[in-house]
Amino acid sequence: MPASPDFEPLRAKLDEAGIAWRQVRYWLEDEVISTVGPGGEFGPLQVVPGQAGTDGRAARDAFELMWHAHANPHLTEWTPIEAGALVPGEWVRYLPFPTFNPAQAEAAPVIADSKGNVIVTAPTGAGKTVIGMLAVIKALVDQGSKAAWLVPQRSLTDELERELASWKELGLKVERLSGEQVTDLKKIREAHLWVATTEKFESVCRTASMREALAEVACLVVDEIHLLGDPVRGPLLEALLARVRGGDSGVRIVGLSATVANAADIATWLGARLVATSWRPSRLTWQLPVIRGAGNRAMEQTARTEKAVAITELISRDNGSVLVFCGSKRNVRATALAIAAARGADTRGVHADDLDRLERVCTSARVGIHYKEWEYKSAAERGFRARELDVLVATTTVAAGVNLPARAVVVRDTQLGTATIGVATVQQMFGRAGRVGAGESEGWAYLVVAEEDRSAWQQRLVDGYTVRSQIAGTLPDHLLAEAAQGRIHSVADAEQWWLRTLADHQGTRDVAPVHAALDLLCERGFLTEVPQDDDTVTLAVTELGTLTTRLMVGVQTGTDIASWLAEQNVPDNPDDAERFLARAVGSLVPQFAEAPVADELRPHVARLRDAGGHPDRVDGQQGPSSGCDPGDLAQVAFLLVANSPEMFTRVRRSVGGIPASILYPILTEAPRYFAWLAEQGRLGTVHPWIAVTAADLGRRIRWRASAPPRGAGRLLWICEQMATREHADRLVPQLYDAARRSGVSNPDWPIGGTPRLCRLDRTGYVGLLRDRCTGADVRPDGDAHVVVEMPTGSGVVIWAGDEYRLSEDEGCLAFPAANAGDSQGVAVFSPRGDYHCHGWAAAYNGILP
Repeated sequence: MPASPDFEPLRAKLDEAGIAWRQVRYWLEDEVISTVGPGGEFGPLQVVPGQAGTDGRAARDAFELMWHAHANPHLTEWTPIEAGALVPGEWVRYLPFPTFNPAQAEAAPVIADSKGNVIVTAPTGAGKTVIGMLAVIKALVDQGSKAAWLVPQRSLTDELERELASWKELGLKVERLSGEQVTDLKKIREAHLWVATTEKFESVCRTASMREALAEVACLVVDEIHLLGDPVRGPLLEALLARVRGGDSGVRIVGLSATVANAADIATWLGARLVATSWRPSRLTWQLPVIRGAGNRAMEQTARTEKAVAITELISRDNGSVLVFCGSKRNVRATALAIAAARGADTRGVHADDLDRLERVCTSARVGIHYKEWEYKSAAERGFRARELDVLVATTTVAAGVNLPARAVVVRDTQLGTATIGVATVQQMFGRAGRVGAGESEGWAYLVVAEEDRSAWQQRLVDGYTVRSQIAGTLPDHLLAEAAQGRIHSVADAEQWWLRTLADHQGTRDVAPVHAALDLLCERGFLTEVPQDDDTVTLAVTELGTLTTRLMVGVQTGTDIASWLAEQNVPDNPDDAERFLARAVGSLVPQFAEAPVADELRPHVARLRDAGGHPDRVDGQQGPSSGCDPGDLAQVAFLLVANSPEMFTRVRRSVGGIPASILYPILTEAPRYFAWLAEQGRLGTVHPWIAVTAADLGRRIRWRASAPPRGAGRLLWICEQMATREHADRLVPQLYDAARRSGVSNPDWPIGGTPRLCRLDRTGYVGLLRDRCTGADVRPDGDAHVVVEMPTGSGVVIWAGDEYRLSEDEGCLAFPAANAGDSQGVAVFSPRGDYHCHGWAAAYNGILP
């Protein structure tokens, strides 16, 4: 019952009758559970009949969990344990504190005294980061080896790097790797510790020049190892762990998690010792307040907001801080505005999409807003930590990202877009309540649920999150990666690899999926079968396979893109070509197709799409738009770069009327997909118009801040080559701008002195100029033939309409048979990535005056 004076008479009666009771601060649930049956008889704990959305087992289990948790007053006192008593003394200077809490003290001897794999499960807030530090220190200090620390999100790489800042002062080189970071291979090789997202670390693993450095890794710390069960992130992590697990591996795996019910199963798979502790510096109490009216979306949204506001007011009136999690950015803004109004702010005339006024009015009410693209999120973080803000309303990215502790957590939504929120995500959010950093001894967590969903959520939370392998859905990708890294050479090798996966450990013994995946890879040209003298067959990775795994393009995604483009009629102008490419990549790459578009933006996105990325043409459109389809946001992002490049020359809040914060993440990820298509030109695996257009558009997207127009791709290519990979981000814009100021529009300049900013020596620079397609001479010889002279090692593709063929021969070559009206063309591709075209694609040879 609630710890309220209103219940004092009831408590007295219960005492008089000798009936046990519990009182809980901030108790909101009103479910009736009793040991008294319908006829008045005593029996097992059960739910009183007639309560909607209540399941007996779920309610009983949840009640018993709460009953035992509150059996005694929560004791906040605990005795710190000297770290030097449990680990070597020289380790202590690398730790943030010289003492351990009980959870850390339980894990520390296991980490220090053994070299085997370890899985540590402990509640959020128990200090698992320090446990990870101990594993890394052992590898770096005791063994003189390297270590890697994997985290699921880029924001966590930032936070972990800050926590390890003192290590750099002690002489340890810590390098952060994420999609937004420049990959300086020299720094990476020299680093002692890599802090990386799983995706970025795997990308480094696939870099041949990094193999030697990777061989020195003795410890792999995996934060949030329960994400093995995540459909998106899990397969890549499982493939990585399958590669390095086992007694013959020199890599120690240390997995950390707060939310995994089958930790023992995961530990057995990894051959790891399990350290499971329930100690938490504060007691966590979770509840499921109910809303009604779930059949009407507008009513449900209103009810969720009202419930979130009411709970927030309950806690904040008692001087407590509150984190409110919402399932969308729109709900974040609307809920923050409603909470500000309840706290007395004047919100008249303020709309949830009026960002500047929203920020001012919410801040005035001590309410902060936080989501990935929110302009003021850093200020909100600082204000909430400093308790200048009482309430922070955020998306779920904060749950497993930034450390923002609070007294209470309110999860407003059970949906993230169109998907139901996962149990692990809910538990991560709950774990933010009652964190030590907030000075709290107890935490309170509330998941707002529809009445009919309450029992299901009760049981899920009682049961906890169970990790199940998700690798089957992307099996071809991982088999190809293993083959490209030299670990799979045959069907038998692939079967042996499968036996090391979590999927096999959890009972998927059938190797038929492996055979099907290998068949697909061979059928689509990623692998090829090579007969041997002893009548066996080995598997070899083709150039297409190497390209695909190097750029981390999904096999199915790449196949879908190439197949869709091959089905289109060959365009006869660059505008159509770029529109086709934008549509293919935007709609067939899952992360782009699934990028959410707020309801209020959808009409504008559709109009921009129809206007081909020309904002000035939107207002002149007649009639309604045909609607906003999946992938249209990405398509618009690409077309804005293609047709309105001047809009990217400076940092803007919006581009073409669309928030830059939702465009830039797409534009950051897109170049590798265009590069995948571009590099196939030399292989002859896509039509040359696709390769040439992708090469130009992909580089214009990557270097969009320089506003490169159509035809700039070749000039940007040679700027990249001269800058070298390590210095590209800094030097390419400078080299490109210098070239344009000098009137240079392509790489076809004469050999002379080395440009001032070029990072190549004289020999490298002259070799680069030799490998250009500048020397390619393409001359028509009648209607059916063309004379081609090209640099050594280049490939030439001759095409007519849909038909094309690759030839490495110079001289007089015949066009494929053409239908009347079919356009013809020739494209020459150099081994280093340059190209030169004849036909309409010649528009990409250089920037037109």
